Amino acid sequence: MEIKKVGVVGCGLMGSGIAQVCAQSGYHVVVSDINDEFLDKGLTSINLFLTKGIERGKVTPEQKEATLRRIRGTTNTKDFSECNLVIEAVNEDMNLKKRVFAELGEVSSKEAILATNTSVLSVLDMAVVTGKPEKVVGLHFFNPAPIMRPVELVRTILTSDETIAIARAFVESLGKTAIIATDSPGFIVDRLSIAFTLNAVRMLEAGVATVEDIDKAVTLGLNHPMGPFQLADLVGLDTLVAVSTSLYEQLNDPQYALPTMVRKMVTAGWLGRKTGKGFYEYGKPA
Repeated sequence: MEIKKVGVVGCGLMGSGIAQVCAQSGYHVVVSDINDEFLDKGLTSINLFLTKGIERGKVTPEQKEATLRRIRGTTNTKDFSECNLVIEAVNEDMNLKKRVFAELGEVSSKEAILATNTSVLSVLDMAVVTGKPEKVVGLHFFNPAPIMRPVELVRTILTSDETIAIARAFVESLGKTAIIATDSPGFIVDRLSIAFTLNAVRMLEAGVATVEDIDKAVTLGLNHPMGPFQLADLVGLDTLVAVSTSLYEQLNDPQYALPTMVRKMVTAGWLGRKTGKGFYEYGKPA
């Protein structure tokens, strides 16, 4: 099967980025959200991202216009009926994701592949409600999706070889690198990075070093592009809580137990860049 039209469920931070990178790669894209307000916000963020790309010399005005022409917004799930691939990118809530996949199983064609952008939840649990679990796969993009190269390609025990082959070819057509992972909690990257970030928080709580010095040690000593606290603020501390809690519940491993400091920061509304304050202060919400 050749993928020509891609659907993206959710036009938030990840969904809008996935829709953009697909459209930039020549695919026609249908992207949805629960209402026009959220949809317009996501489409506006795509426009702004491309405008910044022009300012940096990464995108031409013609490429921007061509990309935007390939993207159509909707609030109706039935508009995914002609898509060859639909990627779900809603909140990390299993009940919500199951509802989405049950709907996609009804409206999509028999041949269409359904994918989830989850970073931590069971892909199989979503696959079994579709009526065609052999066509379901994980496609975990990283933030920001138009820039980050890896995509975790997650295979369940029911995913067919054909689905994996088509999904891998699609990922490579985006200029990304497919990393194959089994359907286990956190897959590869989050299973490593969440433990790393939480241990950095424990070092901070113990007074080993400051936020700034821990980040400097990691960027200069380990050659990471960002320190753990910079990354946590970018991703969002609410997301850190959700992912670490899910990993702890599934693996019962104490390295994923959430430090008190993070929980209190989230309670206070300090979620990172999105609210203007996290481990660092940013002045105004992103």
